Amino acid sequence: MKELSNTYQPTEIEDKWYEYWLENGFFEAQVNPEKESYTVVIPPPNVTGVLHMGHMLNNTIQDILVRRARMQGFEALWVPGTDHASIATEAKVVRLLREQGIKKSDLSREEFLNHAYEWKDKYGGIILEQLKKLGASCDWNRTGFTMDEGYYKAVIRVFVDMYKKGYIYRSLRMVNWDCEAQTTISNEEIIYKEEGERAFLYHTKYELEDGGTITIATQRPETIMGDVAIAVNPTDERFKHLIGKNAIVPFIGRKIPIIGDEYVEIDFGTGLLKVTPAHDPNDYEIGQRHNLPVIDTINDDGTLNDKCEMPEMVGKDRFEVRKLITKKLEEAGLLVEKEEVVSRIGRSERTGSVVEPKLSLQWFIKMKEISATALEVVEKDEIILHPAKFKNTYRHWMENVRDWCISRQLWWGHQIPAYFYGDGDDDFVVAETKEEALQLIKEKTGKEVTENDIRQDDDVLDTWASSWLWPIAVFDGFNDECFDKETGKIDLSKNKELDFFYPTQVLVTAPEILFFWVARMIIAGYEYTGKRPFKDVYLTGIVRDKQGRKMSKSLGNSPDPLDLIKQYGADGVRVGMLFSSPAGNDLPFDEKLCFQGSKFSNKIWNAFLLLKSLEQTSDAIPQGNQVAINWFEAKLNQSLTEIENHYKEYRISDALLGVYKLIWDEFCSNYLEMIKPAYGSPIDKGTYNKTIEFFETLMKILHPFMPFITEELWHLLNERGEKEAIIVAEYPKVKEFDASILEKTEQIFEIVSQVGKVRNAKSIPPKEKLDLFVKVANTTSDSSFYDEYLSLIQKLAGVDKINFTDEKPNPAMSFVVKGDEFSVPVQINVEEERQNLEKEIKYTKGFLVSVDKKLSNERFVNNAKPDIIEKERQKKADAEAKIKALEEALLSLVN
Repeated sequence: MKELSNTYQPTEIEDKWYEYWLENGFFEAQVNPEKESYTVVIPPPNVTGVLHMGHMLNNTIQDILVRRARMQGFEALWVPGTDHASIATEAKVVRLLREQGIKKSDLSREEFLNHAYEWKDKYGGIILEQLKKLGASCDWNRTGFTMDEGYYKAVIRVFVDMYKKGYIYRSLRMVNWDCEAQTTISNEEIIYKEEGERAFLYHTKYELEDGGTITIATQRPETIMGDVAIAVNPTDERFKHLIGKNAIVPFIGRKIPIIGDEYVEIDFGTGLLKVTPAHDPNDYEIGQRHNLPVIDTINDDGTLNDKCEMPEMVGKDRFEVRKLITKKLEEAGLLVEKEEVVSRIGRSERTGSVVEPKLSLQWFIKMKEISATALEVVEKDEIILHPAKFKNTYRHWMENVRDWCISRQLWWGHQIPAYFYGDGDDDFVVAETKEEALQLIKEKTGKEVTENDIRQDDDVLDTWASSWLWPIAVFDGFNDECFDKETGKIDLSKNKELDFFYPTQVLVTAPEILFFWVARMIIAGYEYTGKRPFKDVYLTGIVRDKQGRKMSKSLGNSPDPLDLIKQYGADGVRVGMLFSSPAGNDLPFDEKLCFQGSKFSNKIWNAFLLLKSLEQTSDAIPQGNQVAINWFEAKLNQSLTEIENHYKEYRISDALLGVYKLIWDEFCSNYLEMIKPAYGSPIDKGTYNKTIEFFETLMKILHPFMPFITEELWHLLNERGEKEAIIVAEYPKVKEFDASILEKTEQIFEIVSQVGKVRNAKSIPPKEKLDLFVKVANTTSDSSFYDEYLSLIQKLAGVDKINFTDEKPNPAMSFVVKGDEFSVPVQINVEEERQNLEKEIKYTKGFLVSVDKKLSNERFVNNAKPDIIEKERQKKADAEAKIKALEEALLSLVN
């Protein structure tokens, strides 16, 4: 065997094994009728993205699940890919062109898209290469992109189908508008300052038509020119007499009605609300209820237009106009007060521009009509959210779902397949191709038109309106062969890959896109296949720093994941990420966790070096070693049972902790100490072979979490290549085990631990042998119980002789385990020993009270499993025996 380093060197082996896995095609999956499929589709990161801590957590969890499934014999497939990210990518390309002195407005759509694809080919997908450093076992041959030709066709086909079914419509509605990008944006693309921003309520006088004035408080005086009414709450005794009268818009002189509407909050501001339907979503709703006109005074770029009827304001930015109008109000004596308030101001995630509520002619999907099944399947746990607390959040969203604005005023994305042939808002048809559009126009109008007579809608679809098809489209589920245009359904039997790999098993994603992406994928899955897109949804938390802040580049509080991997190894970082990340709860990340992961790698490495250093003999297995082997076999299967339960409940961090404790505490700290021969002595071949078997099993269990070190050790253990790579080795199955072995051995560990406490209390070095006297309690056992464990106690506790006697040595320090009293002859402080015994008696009596209370609880006894009740009864018996032994020890000490 080659000479090995004394410490684990991750950088030397990670690239080697990743390349080995790729070369041997271990990540690749094919339709295989002899196996069950296990499919995970990656939440496609933005093509603009680079690896951050959230990606690290999310993709580590996915890799763990896929690697374990692969070892369990499933045809495991993890589909990678990226999202075109309309607004984010277009913003980057526009910025790059600006640096080159090129304006988007100077380019044709085709020219701009050529630049965008050049950027994508050069920079897009960097994150996928970075994921390889983490160990992600994706089938890279299947890497998808949401604007690939086949995917693009699928998105357009679904739009046309949804339009035919009456789910998609075009309407003038209130939307979120990014004035810098000049496009609508979705709610999830808006960031609100958590601490709030400094803002003001401007208390402004409006004259009444029949004389007098009223005062209205507004945060947006720049929209005064778009006012069409004043609203009061009809129950407000102060103002309800004004309903039906008219007010005058300052500077404009336009008469507007005073109306009653229950939306108005009596206690907010002055209790009077100016209604500007074009510039506020709530005002728009009021306007719809009262059939009010709409005056849109703000252009797409955030400047004012001539509808404001103030020439000096036309062309000026909305916030500049706010200052100018405020000054004019002051000069005219109309500004009563400028009240400072805390306001949550929404900004575009991509440009930072303050979001403008704006009326715009956009495309929408009727969500109420297609959401019922998606709510029902989660309610009935046909699709299970982990953790379950998000079920309430999901229900709230789905029960209050609003129509989805799916159009964006961008060029990078899936161009909406609507073709206009006239100037009217309804002069269009929806079709997959221009040829189909021309035919539909002829059928609709009876006129022959050519391509030169029509134009396609300039807008593109919201990114989510393409990614909601991801689990289906990555398998080409909307191709001509399997998609029926008449029924709008997919025939899975006509697509072997989709039929085999769909539905997928689990989706790992962030809670903040539970509605925006997860719910919509569920809708699309049932709409087009009649099946759920996945069975389980594992919702990760947000990675935060020690101060509780979300990690981000802008705050400078996020380490570079690749730097962490370079310092601690990919395995160490994977472990570090999971040490504190239960599903759905935020991860308080601390780099020390990665250091602990690195220490764990070294612990495993050192255990391997110890095993390989042992010389072997052909002697039979000694009794003490056989006891150790029997114990660890039982412990292994007990732990594996618990680990499997954690996996089943998607408690991935708990599963890791179970593996960690099994290896570090039970195998390294306990088992190896139990079987390790004296320095320089050989070990029997039977024990050695069994220990190597244990170690290999542990590496299999560990592999999903720490793939690199386990593959390295697997090959070092099998240098002749007799066993295939660990990545495809058979995952251990839980075997039956004798729980009584564990109970007995835990009793022995407790004895060893107590002897250790005596050594520490008296500063007795480990090499100094001690004598141990045992007074067996007749009620619990006899000395024969210890026969098979004597050599083990002597070895682990550093004991020379074990004496079974009813006579307690004097002086001695004593302790009780399971009712049996143990004494180590040493000089003692009688008063100190008396206090210790009294303290332990008091504690044990308190413990006994708690057990009695539980056993006297009828609800507990009637509902608990029999084995749990039996354990409680055993605890009661053990406590009673211990109290008796301690009281006898105290009596003998006093006497």
